[in-house]
Amino acid sequence: MFAVEEINGHPNLLPNLTLGFHLYNAYHSDARTLESSLRWLSGQGQLIPNYSCRGEEKPVAIIGGATSALSVQMGTLLELYKYPQVIYGPFDPILSDKSQFPSLYQMAPRDSSLHKGMVRLMTHFQWTWVALVTVDDLRGEKFLQELTLEMANYGVCVSFTEKIPVSERRHAESQVPFMPRIMASTSRVIFIHGDTDSLMILRYSQFPFLPNWKVWVTTFYWDITMRPQYIDGYNFNGTLTFSHLTSDIPGFKPFLGTVSPAKYSEDLVLREFWHSAFRCTDELEKLKHEGCSTNASLDTLPLRYFDMTMSDLSYIIYNGVYAVAWALHEMLMRKLEKGSMVEGESWVPHPWQLHSFLRNLQFNNSAGDQVFMDEKRNPEAQYNILNYVTFNIDAEALVKVGQFSPKAEPGKDFTINKEAIVWGWSGSKIPCAMCSENCGPGFRQTPLEGEPMCCFNCSLCPEGEISNQMNMKHCVTCPEDEYPNKERSQCLAKVVIFLNVSEPLGVTLICVAFSFSLLTALVLWVFVKFRDTPIVKANNRALSYTLLISLIFCFLCSLLFVGRPSSVSCLLRQTTFGIVFTVAVASILAKTIMVVLAFRLTIPGSRGRMWVQSRVSNSVVIICSGIQVTLCGVWLGIAPPFPDTDTHSEPGHIIIGCNEGSVIAFYSVLGYMGFLALCSFTVAFLARNLPDTFNEAKLITFSMLVFCSVWVSFLPTYQSTKGKAMVVVEIFSILASSAGLLGCIFIPKCWVILLRPDSNTQERIRNKVDSRGKDNI
Repeated sequence: MFAVEEINGHPNLLPNLTLGFHLYNAYHSDARTLESSLRWLSGQGQLIPNYSCRGEEKPVAIIGGATSALSVQMGTLLELYKYPQVIYGPFDPILSDKSQFPSLYQMAPRDSSLHKGMVRLMTHFQWTWVALVTVDDLRGEKFLQELTLEMANYGVCVSFTEKIPVSERRHAESQVPFMPRIMASTSRVIFIHGDTDSLMILRYSQFPFLPNWKVWVTTFYWDITMRPQYIDGYNFNGTLTFSHLTSDIPGFKPFLGTVSPAKYSEDLVLREFWHSAFRCTDELEKLKHEGCSTNASLDTLPLRYFDMTMSDLSYIIYNGVYAVAWALHEMLMRKLEKGSMVEGESWVPHPWQLHSFLRNLQFNNSAGDQVFMDEKRNPEAQYNILNYVTFNIDAEALVKVGQFSPKAEPGKDFTINKEAIVWGWSGSKIPCAMCSENCGPGFRQTPLEGEPMCCFNCSLCPEGEISNQMNMKHCVTCPEDEYPNKERSQCLAKVVIFLNVSEPLGVTLICVAFSFSLLTALVLWVFVKFRDTPIVKANNRALSYTLLISLIFCFLCSLLFVGRPSSVSCLLRQTTFGIVFTVAVASILAKTIMVVLAFRLTIPGSRGRMWVQSRVSNSVVIICSGIQVTLCGVWLGIAPPFPDTDTHSEPGHIIIGCNEGSVIAFYSVLGYMGFLALCSFTVAFLARNLPDTFNEAKLITFSMLVFCSVWVSFLPTYQSTKGKAMVVVEIFSILASSAGLLGCIFIPKCWVILLRPDSNTQERIRNKVDSRGKDNI
């Protein structure tokens, strides 16, 4: 009505011509649609196929087809007469096939991205378990395929799918009503893609009350305000609707304010609507109360009866009327240009003549939007997201809460105001649509066998891994320099550990090492000072000096193990330790051999006396130490030690230590040193019964027993510890074994030298030997 009145008042559009229209009901039924089409073709009289009872009125186009099914039903009949049919229903790619439907023109924009907008809404609210309802036709099937594929790409699952019959006849043939099945689905969020028929069929669904604990998401074709009267609006409160983004048509709301049965007295449809909307109980002319007055205004009606804003369908119908008007206008202008029209001649074109003008028609409507009749040039739809809110039984509103623009740049294509949404039964709380409870940080989703991917259990992340977000499918491993907290929800920086010089244990070991080295130096000073006394001379002074000096270095080499490891310290640690200890053990071995030889080769003038000379003992020390030096040289040449970090042995710590490089070389050095110690122990043990005034076999035996005990216990302890504890074990073994050698061999001699000088004389030694000789005889 608005479009026709606006066109008739337009000074430059169809001048001197008046546009009119007839209104026919499609009844949302295949049979009634064909009946209305035949009645329109035949006129108001009897339905006679291929015959028209019309007088001067000759319609040239049809604007209709709220659904694809109705469009096809009308098109099948109207195509016989080549009537242009302008479709205002949802865009259907099937109807674009001009070989099948050459007279159909779709005005609606393409909904090729609607499924993407719906999935964006799902992911925004983290809905992963939703029900889908669509119309049971090819268009609904195609949309369902596109939507489910897009949902799968974003990890959203379909809990339930229902197809609504496209006609009341097919619904009547259904054995089980579909609404109870929809309401029984486990999902709290239901996405509906359909048309006006889809909601109207609720009238026949045998389910008069819809519980309001569901959230509905619909398209604009599923007009929520057009519901059966017995279905309360509260049941749909909180519904979200994807509506086409359109411009406001100037003058439409003022026009609605002027509409009344008094102005359009011959409009029976308006009269019936007025009677129903304002709840009149008698014929309109006899009513006296204000509610049924012909002067009442439509803007006082609740949304369930009338929407004062131009709906998407109305906007398309408005453009459709103008499209027919512009096509007629161009046809008229061309006829006038050719001069084939006589002044005063009645001009009514044949319907088939409009096709050539409609196919390529494009114009700007009064809102400034460009309209194309060529379906290939139809723009892709943009959407407003509306929230249906019910305040009370007669107060409803559609509030814009978001927008989806497929062609916009990423990040700006989808916007929504969560705070502005009313969710109906859940108020401001966003409804949860998930098959399983959320997995919090520290947990990961474990799929359930035979269930969709959205159904899962929550499992704690494995050791060394975390999940710092909700519903993570996989836990992630922390970087090597970080470790998981107890909740396994975040990575914490690992503490770097090594035997630090500044910590109490490091200071204690350094003090012990320096103390023992000073004590050894003091013993060396005593031996040098009293070098001419019998007890010092009798035990090979050169070997004693060599042993004491090597022990000083043994104590000091433990300092290489304290502090942050470096390339130099790692190279010197084990090699220095191995060489100085080998010198010490080789000196003890040489001492032991010399004692045994001194007591076995006692015949004067014997050629065996040459083996008790000092150069023999020196050769033993040099040869034994040279072998160890060679082993260390090979070790450093092939696979030398180097600084290394261990991030796995101790949770929460990064251990900085020295990697031994070649394990075989490391244990070869230790093994060779142990072999020398075992030889010294064996020889000393065999010589333990020799007169102890002239030899130190018993002292060496006991010292080697201590030495071997320390290093035998060192090996398993060293292997079972990690980090700085391993370093402490080795330092303790170095200090303990060195202290054992010092204490067992030299402390008793210092006792005699310093505190029993009377026992350290030649006469006392000779008397002791004589007494022993007599005892032996």
